[in-house]
Amino acid sequence: MGALSVTKSDAEWRAQLSPEQYAVCRGSATERAFTGRYWSHKGVGTYGCVACGAPLFSSQTKYDSGSGWPSYTAPIAGDAVIEIADVSHGMRRVEVRCVRCGSHLGHVFADGPAANGLRYCINSAALTFEPKAGA
Repeated sequence: MGALSVTKSDAEWRAQLSPEQYAVCRGSATERAFTGRYWSHKGVGTYGCVACGAPLFSSQTKYDSGSGWPSYTAPIAGDAVIEIADVSHGMRRVEVRCVRCGSHLGHVFADGPAANGLRYCINSAALTFEPKAGA
């Protein structure tokens, strides 16, 4: 991963984030399916990184994948996230991290709808939501 524009000490991350947010964002944990704040959220706006506030996903690309996690077909911009090979837990996956602070967000899978066929499966604990003005 390249140089991050937001860097903090472990103590600073622990002070800023809730225990669950810290476990997901800094420890690459996964919240239980169907328990996160945003898995069935239908608001119109932008989902951002809970750790640094970077805009990550638009509600326009969010869809119900049936997985129990917020799912999107694409990030808000081509450079909003970074994808890294993940071979943990005996699996081959592609991890998704915030490009600005390096926080773990979730994984991307090749089983999504639309032309690109991608499903960005993201932990609610890694996200904030900014409603669109007037929506």
